[in-house]
Amino acid sequence: MHIRSLIGLLFLLMAVLVLSACSIRPSVIDTTSLPARSGLQENARQMLLVTDEPFLFFTSRKVYALEKHNSSWRQAMEPMNAVVGRNGFAKAGEKREGDGRTPSGLYRLGMAFGYAPSAATKMPYRQALADDLWVDDASAPDYNRWVKQNETRALSYEKMKRDDDLYQYGMVIEYNTDPVVKGYGSAIFLHIWAGAKSSTAGCVAVSEEDILKILAWLDPAAYPVILINPDAE
Repeated sequence: MHIRSLIGLLFLLMAVLVLSACSIRPSVIDTTSLPARSGLQENARQMLLVTDEPFLFFTSRKVYALEKHNSSWRQAMEPMNAVVGRNGFAKAGEKREGDGRTPSGLYRLGMAFGYAPSAATKMPYRQALADDLWVDDASAPDYNRWVKQNETRALSYEKMKRDDDLYQYGMVIEYNTDPVVKGYGSAIFLHIWAGAKSSTAGCVAVSEEDILKILAWLDPAAYPVILINPDAE
């Protein structure tokens, strides 16, 4: 076979595989075994599912926005591309401060935050100001807490109003917040990514367009949760 014909055939095969993979993604996801395995809260009716999407030699990450209908979870919108920690996912219980991994597991979605005084969301919202910090000093008594700069003696922290746009819109993932275990990881958020090929220090990040969709969709009355890397077990 002529080399150009062979290359064309390979590209055609790859295109067919991509389209096939997209077409088999269900709009209704049967998760009858999910609650027992993950301890999913029975009253949760909204869930963000963060998962790997392997294809050929590549693996991407996706976020699915799901709504509960009876015993099934239905997609509320199209899947969204995402990035996670630079070192991938940490298995449940194995996340540690500074390891560059995103914790696997099921967590409540908490407060939304951003640089503006308000945002288009029903979720509780807090504006991030120049003196707002999130403590990542595991030896500090206010570890993994949002504090004012003049209220902490922590030696290490993260500014909530950054010099870039990554926290222009975000949401707290309630990992290691109740109770707080020293050294098990802090400041785990859903926020804006630096790009489709970027990574985070342990958060989940999506495009600005997608996080605005998520914020507008979430409703505290639906007790929203996030399930990260459900295949960890």
